[in-house]
Amino acid sequence: MNRQALITGGTKGIGLSVANGLLKSGFDVILTYGSDSIRANEVKQDLQQKYDSNIVLLQADISDLNSIEFINQYLVDNNIALDTLIFNAGLTNRTIFLEMELSAWKTIFDANVHFPVFLIQKVYDRLKIGSSVIFTGSLMGAQPHSVSLVYGITKSTVHALVKNLVKFLEPRKIRVNAVAPGFVDTEWQKNKPADVKVSINSKMAAGRFCEPDELTNVYLMLVENQYINGEVIVVDGGYSFK
Repeated sequence: MNRQALITGGTKGIGLSVANGLLKSGFDVILTYGSDSIRANEVKQDLQQKYDSNIVLLQADISDLNSIEFINQYLVDNNIALDTLIFNAGLTNRTIFLEMELSAWKTIFDANVHFPVFLIQKVYDRLKIGSSVIFTGSLMGAQPHSVSLVYGITKSTVHALVKNLVKFLEPRKIRVNAVAPGFVDTEWQKNKPADVKVSINSKMAAGRFCEPDELTNVYLMLVENQYINGEVIVVDGGYSFK
């Protein structure tokens, strides 16, 4: 019987790359997505052509906390216990600080912090003994973020969550870690102007953006390694080396 993984934001970018990695390793996957059903179904069809594993799509808006019960009910109805839970989906808001409204600020906190916390709480008994929870953090949770204050703060909170959740998940021997990417060559970064990319590359010892597969290897390592717990692994190519 295949191991079971749930990946939020699993139909594009980092989440899709990780989904491919887990499918290659023989997992069945449940992939959540926000709103683009056409794209999500195209992704599913492509994955089904490549892998024999079971692939499920769930439309779940991470900024709507009602999605927590929806996801949990799917697991209950289908008697699914998870080996891996990956919180990859995230939101940002680039409104300048002096114009940010409380409602918009709270939306980002709901999506990036409250949703994962209370989903873990809800599905706790459906996480197998010895399972793995992995968050997608961010380099911007450690480095000051000049574009989106709320994004940087919520990712800093995610990093703190990883450290603090260890003691609460220990009774079921559930490991909790995070991967904190720097600049990854995904859709998120595709529209950056060329001069901005050149500037970013100049700050990295690697001299380039991370390839999605390079990042996926870190997630897969955290899935399989039974000893790493409570860690935030930064993958930034040596950002700010000069």
